[in-house]
Amino acid sequence: MITIKNAEQIAKMREAGALLYEVLQKLREVVRPGMNTMELDVYAQRLIRQHHAEPSFLGYEGFPGSICASPDDMVVHGIPSETMVLREGSILSIDCGLVLDGWQADSALTVPVGEVSAEALRLIAVTEECFFAGARAAVAGNRLGDIGSAVQTVAERNGYSVVRDLTGHGIGREMHEDPAVFNFGTPGHGLRMRSGMTIAIEPMISAGTWRVQTDDDGWGVRTADGSLASHYEHTLAIGEDGLPELLTLPGFSWAAWDAQQAKGE
Repeated sequence: MITIKNAEQIAKMREAGALLYEVLQKLREVVRPGMNTMELDVYAQRLIRQHHAEPSFLGYEGFPGSICASPDDMVVHGIPSETMVLREGSILSIDCGLVLDGWQADSALTVPVGEVSAEALRLIAVTEECFFAGARAAVAGNRLGDIGSAVQTVAERNGYSVVRDLTGHGIGREMHEDPAVFNFGTPGHGLRMRSGMTIAIEPMISAGTWRVQTDDDGWGVRTADGSLASHYEHTLAIGEDGLPELLTLPGFSWAAWDAQQAKGE
C-alpha cells in the first residue's frame, strides 16, 4: 500500500533528510586507508544519537550495524567489522538510514579510499549521474518505468550494468514501503507517480555483470564476477508542483542541474 504524505509530514522527512546528509558528509570526510568499517559504524551511530535520532538499520531484520559498509565488489549490505580494513585504492559504498521524530531518511554514497584509479572514479561519477537522471524522471504523471529506464540508459551508455536483484523503495514512517523502484524498465510502464509520494531511488551499478551473489553471512551482496560496484541513493518527495525534492540533499536545485545539462557539463 502506498501512503501519500501531506506537507507537514514531508517537512518532517525533510528534517530527517537534512540530518542524514550531515551524517554522511562527516563519514565521507573521515574515510581513509587503514581504518576499519566498525570505526565508521560507531562514528555514525554517535552522530545520529547526538541529534536525538535513531539509526534505522540497526537491528532491522537482524542487521547488526548502523551503516552498510560495502567495499569494491560488494554492492550493498556489508556488515561493519573490525576485520574489514580499508585499503588504499579501494572504493567504499556507505548506506545509512535514520529515524527522526518517527520519520525515515535513507541515503547512500560511494567514496574513494585514498588515491584510486581513474576507472573507479568514473564508475562513481556515472552512478551519481544515473541517480540524477532517474530522479529527474520522478515527476507527477510519469510512471515508475520512466525512472528505471533513465537509470538504465545512463549506465549502459557508459558500458556499465544495472544490478537488477535489488531496488529502491517507498519510504515514510517505515524504511521500506511500497512501491519498489527498479533501476531498469520501460518508459510509460508501471505505477503512475503523484504528488505526495516519497521514495528512495538508489542505482547500484556494476563495472561488469549485473548478476550478484550473497555472502555466507546472509547480508553482503557482491557482483558475481568480482567487478567493482558503486551505490548512490537519496530520499525524495514529489511536491505539490509535481517535481521531485531531494530530501537528503539540502539546497539542491533542479534549475541549476538542468542548466548544467544544457551546457553539457
